[in-house]
Formats: sequence, C-alpha cells, structure tokens
Amino acid sequence: MTIYLPIAELSVNILIILGMGAAVGFLSGMFGVGGGFLITPLLIFYNIPPVVAVATGANQVVASSISGAITHFRRGTIDIKLGTVLLCGGLAGATVGVWLFSLLRRVGQLDLVISLLYVVLLGSVGSLMLWESVRAMRKAAKNHATPLRRPGQHNWVHRLPLKMRFKKSKIYLSVIPVAALGFCIGVLTSVMGVGGGFIMVPAMIYLLRIPTNVVVGTSLFQIIFVSAYTVIVQASTNYTVDIVLAFVLMIAGVVGAQYGVRVGQKLRGEQLRALLALLVLAVGIRLAIELVIPPKDIYSVVSAGFGF
Repeated sequence: MTIYLPIAELSVNILIILGMGAAVGFLSGMFGVGGGFLITPLLIFYNIPPVVAVATGANQVVASSISGAITHFRRGTIDIKLGTVLLCGGLAGATVGVWLFSLLRRVGQLDLVISLLYVVLLGSVGSLMLWESVRAMRKAAKNHATPLRRPGQHNWVHRLPLKMRFKKSKIYLSVIPVAALGFCIGVLTSVMGVGGGFIMVPAMIYLLRIPTNVVVGTSLFQIIFVSAYTVIVQASTNYTVDIVLAFVLMIAGVVGAQYGVRVGQKLRGEQLRALLALLVLAVGIRLAIELVIPPKDIYSVVSAGFGF
C-alpha cells in the first residue's frame, strides 16, 4: 500500500512509515527523548530527501513528546519553571538554526553537513553514555553503591550569577547554563530535526545535577514547544514540511509513545541508558557507513532544490 508525498515528490509504503513512527514513538516514551535523532536518519535511509526529513521529522517529535509529557504531567514530574527557562533559550536557538539551515541549503552543503553532524554527535554522545552505563551496571553487579549526585553538590556551573530557585527540582541554579543548554538544543532542532533529548537529559543530570525524577518530563516539555516552533518556521520559510508524511508519523508516534512509557518504568536507570547508548551508536555507525561507501548512482538530477 503506497501513498504519494507531495513535498518529497515520491511514493512510499505507508506500512513502513507507520512502523517507523510507532518504533520511534515507543523509544521516545521509554527514554524520554523526542526521537528526532532516530526518525530523521530513518527517513533519509528510506530515500526521503534530507531537507524534507529534517523539517518533517521535527513534526513527529512534537507528537511523540506531547504523548509522553502528558503522562509525566499527571505524575507531577515536570518542573514548569525550569522548562520555561529552557524554552526561552530554545526558541532563540531555533531561530538561529533555521537561518543556518537556509544558508546551508543555498550553498548546497546541507545534506553533507546534516550527515556529518549526526555521525559526530551520535558517536560521541553514544560512546559516553555507554561507558557510563556499563560502569554503573558493573558496580551494581558487585553491590557497590553508585555515588548519587545530590542537588546540594556544586561545581563551576553552580557558581555562575543570575541564580534562580527551582522548587520542583529542589535546586538553586544560575539561569545562564540552563538557557544556554536550551539555545544549543534549539539550534540542533532546526538544523538536524532532533528534539535534543538525547543530549539534554544527560546534560541536566550530570552537568546541572538536576534530580533524575524530573529530568525526563521537563525535557519533553521543552521539546514540544521548540519543535513545534521549528516546524512552523520551516514550513513558512523553507517549505520543506511534508504534511502527509508528518500526519502518518504523528499518528504512529503517539500510539508508540504510550507503550514506551509503560516499558520504561520496568527497567533500571542504567539499563535504560545502556540501551539508548547502543541505539544512538548504531544509528551513528549506519550514517558513517553511508558517507564512505560510494553511492549506486554517482550522478543525480536536481529538481526544485531536491536531489534524486
């Protein structure tokens, strides 16, 4: 069963697209990430033009994040105040990111830059997360207590000015690193079509030392609005959001996210991080292989800004 994508200008198997959306939604709910770092490469692997995959992938991130965030909101595990500061930085970063996206597209280097960013980012983040999670599991197996990072412990980040008290997270922290983190995630959302949760969650836990119980929900809260803003701006400036593709991915992603949240509750924190790290590394390696293997068709025909 095939459907035609008007913006991507090709026909695809709807069952494969539904499967992609459901799988990414499931992982989004399980790990507390938007899922854009998975759906965008998957769409590219399925021959969707990268410019369409990035912009439309952000749309699927919105749906999966809303589905997961609703569950966390009901449990009271979202710090609205902290999420708002992240959101302010994220919207500014998304604006800059859309400008960079348009610039790279005009000079004809967008596809290469997107692939390189994914390889570097996924490879480094996945390696660090896997190393940390394996250490934690080894200590747990030997019955060694893993030192907890309590909110009261401080590093250089906590010595910055413009501090604000976040009662839900039980921390007293400068808004500078929080807004800066949101800004960086906003840029990545626009340029790469990712929600940024796979970077934001570890950064909030290990750098800002925010309690883990509110990190996932707060991350999803910020991702919703930044990704939605990115989709609107991309659609109005670059015309790269395929509404048919986005709609199919959204339906599947929402359903998958609900099941992912339930499964994630049954696994320990270090197990979740190890699985996410392996997933991140697998996608990064797959993209790296695509960059070094010669394409089947050396020459391509360009039409309306898209390469086929």
